[in-house]
Amino acid sequence: MNDQTDTLLDAALLHVPFDGWSDEALKAAASDAGIDLATARALFPRGGVDLALAYHRRGDSQMAARLASEDLSHLRFRDRIALAVRARIEATEDRELVRRGTTLFALPPYAPDGARAIWGTVDLIWTTLGDTSTDYNWYTKRATLAGVYSTTVLYWLGDDSPEAQATWNFLDRRIDGVMQFERVKGAVEKNPALRAALAGPRAILSCIKAPVRTPKTDLPGYVSQPPRQQG
Repeated sequence: MNDQTDTLLDAALLHVPFDGWSDEALKAAASDAGIDLATARALFPRGGVDLALAYHRRGDSQMAARLASEDLSHLRFRDRIALAVRARIEATEDRELVRRGTTLFALPPYAPDGARAIWGTVDLIWTTLGDTSTDYNWYTKRATLAGVYSTTVLYWLGDDSPEAQATWNFLDRRIDGVMQFERVKGAVEKNPALRAALAGPRAILSCIKAPVRTPKTDLPGYVSQPPRQQG
């Protein structure tokens, strides 16, 4: 973000609890910050939607900075994931800002923006924690964590327990459920009979590759040609 973008976003946060992530909030922010409306619209062309997305990205950046400052070496991997999700939620300044964003991105025109924002968050978590997968696991890891993150945020929005302890207990249960699935998947990998039975699906899945992170493409991934059978 540049200085004016940050200034406008900071000013908007005072109005979002009342006006939502809306054009009205952008207008009020521009007035408070002494920035002409034309400049504000140039920085946030879709008004409140772009403001909400900028706020979400700010939270992602704060989470990544917190993780970078922590010593995670002594933590189990599931605890690192739990810490990352918690850090992302705790980056929020006001639950009402998230509640308003949840309402906005539940609307059909903006649901794709909300989905991309969540995907960006979980991708950043996995990348920050050192994920190096390049096959279909790249997708399954992020899709699974997106479900954990989304449901935890919704739980947190209605949580009135001291220091949101009920939310962190809920998060631990969700991650434990995911880890149980991973253990089952690992058992399948070690079972010769099941490996043979799943050889076909595994061959198909092996063609799915993670996105190539270059400036030339923003595609979500690609499917390579399956290897030709010898014979």
